[in-house]
Amino acid sequence: MNWTIFHEQVFPIRHKLYRFALRITGSVHEAEDVVQEVLEKVWKTAPDQTENVQNWEAWCMTLTRNRSLDKTRSQALRRTAPLEGLNERKSDNISPADAAESQDLSASIKKMMQELPEKQRLVMYLRDIEELSYEEITEALGISLDQVKINLHRARKTIRERMLGRERGEK
Repeated sequence: MNWTIFHEQVFPIRHKLYRFALRITGSVHEAEDVVQEVLEKVWKTAPDQTENVQNWEAWCMTLTRNRSLDKTRSQALRRTAPLEGLNERKSDNISPADAAESQDLSASIKKMMQELPEKQRLVMYLRDIEELSYEEITEALGISLDQVKINLHRARKTIRERMLGRERGEK
């Protein structure tokens, strides 16, 4: 690994790796450890192996996913952290009432996402929150493009149905 590639391609995505690790491990300390281990592993990767890497972000996300899952399996945690750590997109010209309604809606969606099956939750998180492409998600999660699309469709459908039920006053 050379410094230029590490500094330009890998280091800038460390926060995204952290958020992804946090989603899987559910622990701030575990997520920090995972990211540190991933960055160290990438840095120590032999130069002949780094020549084969086409997409550094997807490769690092895959390493992060695998290391996070290893940690959760070894500790039998298998839970995910709330999405509270994400930066909310804010607009300066919205009313306090609209802001409160938006926060309530955001909290409801986050809660509903937490209740999704793991694969659906991860795919939806990577696509809708981290804005990864379908191809990057397939690489990061090690699943086929069809599985990504199916899980994303099911996750969005479930959220949509729950939101419609909420509007109708159902639980």
